[in-house]
Amino acid sequence: MRRTEDEAGRAELRRALRPARSLILTVALFSLTVNMLMLTGPLYMLQVYDRVLAGRSEATLLALSLIAAAMFLAMALIDHARGRIVARIGAALQQRLDLRVFRAALARSARVPSDGVAATAQRDLEAVQKLLASPVFLAMCDLPWVPIFVLGLFAFHPALGLLALGGAGLLVAMTLANQALSVAPLAEAARCGVRADRLSDMLKAEAETVQALGMTGAAFDRWQRGRSEALAAALRAADVTGGFGAAIRTLRLFLQSATLGLGAWLVLKAGLSGGVMIASSVLMGRALAPIDTAIGHWPLVAHAWQARGRLAALLTRQPEAAPRTPLPRPQARIEAAGLSLIPPGGAAPVLRNLAFAVGPGQAVGVIGPSGSGKSSLARALTGLWMPAAGDIRLDGATLDQYGADTLGRLAGYLPQRVTLFDGTIAENIARLGAPDPEAVVAAARRAAAHEMILRLPAGYDTPVAAIGGRLSGGQIQRIGLARAMYGDPVFLVLDEPNSNLDNDGTMALNAGIRAVKAAGGTVFIMAHRPAAIQECELLLVIEDGLQRAFGPRDTVLREMVKNHTDIVRAGAAP
Repeated sequence: MRRTEDEAGRAELRRALRPARSLILTVALFSLTVNMLMLTGPLYMLQVYDRVLAGRSEATLLALSLIAAAMFLAMALIDHARGRIVARIGAALQQRLDLRVFRAALARSARVPSDGVAATAQRDLEAVQKLLASPVFLAMCDLPWVPIFVLGLFAFHPALGLLALGGAGLLVAMTLANQALSVAPLAEAARCGVRADRLSDMLKAEAETVQALGMTGAAFDRWQRGRSEALAAALRAADVTGGFGAAIRTLRLFLQSATLGLGAWLVLKAGLSGGVMIASSVLMGRALAPIDTAIGHWPLVAHAWQARGRLAALLTRQPEAAPRTPLPRPQARIEAAGLSLIPPGGAAPVLRNLAFAVGPGQAVGVIGPSGSGKSSLARALTGLWMPAAGDIRLDGATLDQYGADTLGRLAGYLPQRVTLFDGTIAENIARLGAPDPEAVVAAARRAAAHEMILRLPAGYDTPVAAIGGRLSGGQIQRIGLARAMYGDPVFLVLDEPNSNLDNDGTMALNAGIRAVKAAGGTVFIMAHRPAAIQECELLLVIEDGLQRAFGPRDTVLREMVKNHTDIVRAGAAP
């Protein structure tokens, strides 16, 4: 069922390989040539035993040796060339899919933060690329030509061919059994490893909290349990693959010796030459070599196969956005009609039947108890969550008509928890793009962050990593607010914007909101504190995902005081 569900992603992965079709055909041709040249060794031995030794001809030996040397040289050059080609096919595939996978993982993570498929997306793409550049992939390219060597053994004697056919069949059966028995523990090891890595990253990000609350020991124990589960699953998989690997290697060596013994018996009973005996043993080894290589590198194959499945699932769940006709810069008119939201992966709506309209130069405060749906509305306004019913329109167009990147430039978003990225302060304000110095400073001034930034060691050029935890919550929030205001956005969505601001910061925030409104922008403020809605003309009250009131701020507050005092107190009553 899952394979059918993810078929769209699998088809997209296949399409990504289409530009390399000519190179793949070249690799196939080179593989045929290499495998034909692999017959050089057996044929050389056959001629030496049956002609040179029988005729005691040094000239024949010299000629045969020169021909064999030339053919081995050609084989080496062609084999090296196909190795370089498959490595470049893998690199080109990674380059072709890097942006697509990155965008899909980013979008999926924004909608479903705990999605494991998105968390490992880039590593999964690298796993597929590494498989293409590995010796096991060339061994797989050699597998279709194994019948050449089996036919060669049949040509020597049917008994030798049947031995090779039976041995190859047994090896293939063992390979399939290895896959069937190892896939579950390998998948479990991967899942446990991802969970342990995610917990490790979370603990490192919250190192101050962990140490301040004396959680180090408990955190280590929890992380170690995850690591131990991953290690145990990996050991189970290693035991399975190691056991099959040892059995297959032993069987391959036995088959070569059995071929030699059978050849000797045929020399004695059927009159075969000694050259055939030696050549058949070499042919048997060559026929079984690709299978032996595949088994030896099976964890790499299994990991890449699982990675391909996860990539297909991600690309299916997060299809590529269709190209959008560019729209002119919109007016800051935002309307919602019948808006209902269901969180990604959820079943129940968190917002139901919201309806409001906000025009240019207006600010609306969104209040309500914790868990009422304010942050969910913020995610919908920024296009992170798609409506389950109804729509949100910006200047008459639904948000998805602008495209994610365009909408991101039109919006300024300040989440509840602000995160700064590796780079300078200026680059963070400029949203990791090439900073426009004037626009960066202007945004910082509107957020009352300019003077604070100037006091940092290198001002706007201070690397975030260099100052680390020396920034207070209020400083980080001001820089995040400057980032939201960068680039003259059409509308702002501020989720608890003054939660870490002091009085001066709150006054500066209000001044910045006034500036945005004066420029014709629209501001949405999700608030708990009364100071946050001082600049709001409109008020939207949400309780339990339902819209309780919308309208002029003072009118709504008077009505709510009469009818829903508890909601007002939980929200932002002055």
